[in-house]
Amino acid sequence: MTTNRATASDPRATLRAGLPDRYLTPEDLADMFRLPSVETVYAWRKKRIGPPGFRVGKHLRYDPAAVRAWVEAKKNAA
Repeated sequence: MTTNRATASDPRATLRAGLPDRYLTPEDLADMFRLPSVETVYAWRKKRIGPPGFRVGKHLRYDPAAVRAWVEAKKNAA
């Protein structure tokens, strides 16, 4: 699999390039934002500072549109 250089250097480029048509897992977010571990995603959720997620049974999922909106709000706040 080839990686787009712009996507590799900027996680927001991944969002501009398009998110998958499926709900995202915490691991997906950790990879997308190049976080040190998936525990960071769980900490964001606990502190209510990350993108809104929801439970499907015991699994945590994120709507790609909500993640995109969260990133846009963060960009506009900076």
